[in-house]
Parts: sequence; structure tokens; C-alpha cells
Amino acid sequence: MLVDRLAQCRAPFIVKNTASGILSHLNGAAEFANRVAQCPIRYVLSDELTRLCTALAYSKGSRTVACADLLHVPAETVWVEWCEAPWRAELERYGFDIDAADTARSGRRGAFIQSSTDGRRGVVRTFWSDKETAADVLASSMEAYFDFDTPAGEDPHPMDDEYRSTVCVTDGENGDLLRQCVRFRYERSWDAYYQQAPCSAASKQAITRHALSTIAADIPVLLAFLLLLGIRSGVSHRPQSFARLNRSRARAGKMALLDHVEVHSPILAPHRFIDDDGDKMGWRPRRLHHVRGHLVRRGNKIFWRIPHLRGSSLAGSIRSRTVTWTVNETTSSRRQVQHATH
Repeated sequence: MLVDRLAQCRAPFIVKNTASGILSHLNGAAEFANRVAQCPIRYVLSDELTRLCTALAYSKGSRTVACADLLHVPAETVWVEWCEAPWRAELERYGFDIDAADTARSGRRGAFIQSSTDGRRGVVRTFWSDKETAADVLASSMEAYFDFDTPAGEDPHPMDDEYRSTVCVTDGENGDLLRQCVRFRYERSWDAYYQQAPCSAASKQAITRHALSTIAADIPVLLAFLLLLGIRSGVSHRPQSFARLNRSRARAGKMALLDHVEVHSPILAPHRFIDDDGDKMGWRPRRLHHVRGHLVRRGNKIFWRIPHLRGSSLAGSIRSRTVTWTVNETTSSRRQVQHATH
């Protein structure tokens, strides 16, 4: 698992200025080794759940602001990781330009979330490794901070009260949670490093775009996962303990593997096609085409209109296209009380 490799990182990330010879220590994976080892909750997403969370995030953009009151991080520090291959495949399905070489060497991705005690504000840092360099863990130079209670028209407030230059990401749709509640910025040491870097404004802008690409696409997927965590029967939890294996590893002088919780996709009805010889609708059937999914909330129910095929009955028809999740009453009412006290 990526979290095990991250917990074993010890080498600091040092860069050298080739012109002056000055060395700079930048915040990287090694600074998070102890944090993930002491993290109370570590989630590992199944491939099916990774696909579902990516579809929820991108099938109609990141328009989950209507569900923002349901979002909260379950602990002050949380680790979430997933396999890159299904994540990339789903991103490509929804229009992202995915390089074939990147897909071929896909490894694992993860995010370390630090949040307030109520789980409504926090900061996210992302990490990854690929198959070619599985021993190396890379950390994003940027971090994302969020505030789910940000009023419309205002900027989110950073949990650490540090105001550095930020980047706002949006999918261009109204009700975009990324635009309203999330901002991206360089981590403190990286920000200082790039502030002093003697390069043009165009070069710095290109570097910022690249840095943003290492984290921005992860955040909507994490938000979708947090949403499912707060829904009754949203995900299936399977705790994994390595106590017995770790005793053997200790005798061999190896570091212990970290316990984690495997989370799986809720059991959804399969897309069943049935034969239908006659359309009987009185008009010419449309050509078979794919319809993107979308999320709708009505009270304490969330409806996920799953991606489906629509068109000629010669290809059959899908019996059910809607999945309904019910939000726990206690969760919903608690959010309402918190909003009232604010």
C-alpha cells in the first residue's frame, strides 16, 4: 500500500540551485511519515468505489454544493488512498486528456487530510507513486484547503489562518463546490522557494499549472467519498489488521505494515437489458447513446442517476437508472443545528 511506503520515507527532499549552489529543504513525503503512522483512520478504496466516486465527481462536474451540509471529515487526521488505473480510466471517460504512458505506469494515489474537530474545515495534501518507481513516494507541492461553511460569494477561510496566494478552480457550472469552498496554494516551503526563483512570470505560471494538475483532480473524488461516508449504507467497511504478519516482519527486522479499512462500493443493481421488440411510443426511436449520470438531493434523500444507455429498443432498455441513498437523520439534523448556531 502507498501508506506503508509513505510511512517508511526518511530521505528529505533537497534541491540545489545549480547557479549559486544553495541547497533548499522542501516539504515532501518524509515530513508525513510519522503523521500517517499515527493517523487514527486510514481508508483504502476498492477499484469499484474509486470508479463510483470519480463518476459522482465528474459525470456532471463537481456540483455537490447542495450536499455541502452533509460533508465532514470523520477525524482530525485521515488518510485515503486508491489505485490510479481505475481512477484514470474513469477520468478519461469523462473527457480528461489522459496520456497513455501515464496510464501504463499507473501506481497508487493518496491524500492526507487534516481537519477541524467538527470536520468542516481542513487542508489536503496528495501523494503518489508509480509502478516504475514503486519505492519512491512523491508529494504535491500544492495543498488544498476547504471550508464547507463558506457563504456564497465569499472566499473560504484557511484553518491555519495563513493567507498566501491562492488558485480557485471551477468547472464553470453554477453551484460548484470547488469554486465556493476550496482553494489551492503552494505549501509554505514551496511557496518561499518559488517566490525567490529567478524565472519569468510565464515560467512560474506554467509551473503553477503543472503543480495544480497533481492535486486538483483528486479533490472532487475525495469530496464524493466523504459524501458516501455520511450516507446510510453508503460504503462497505472491511477493517484489515496485520498483527500476526507484523510479528513475523518484526522478527525479520522489517517495518510493520499499517492497519487500514478497506472501503467498497455499495451494492447497486446491475444494468440489466431486456428485450423489447416494439417501441410502441408512436415516434421514431433515437439512436443509442450514453447519458451521463448526475446527482440530485431532495430533503434527506440523494438520488444518483447512474450513467446509462438510451436510444433504440433494438439494443434493449435499462430497467432502473436511479439509485437512492438515504441520509441518516442524526447527521442531517446535526448539520442544521450547526448552521443555526452560526
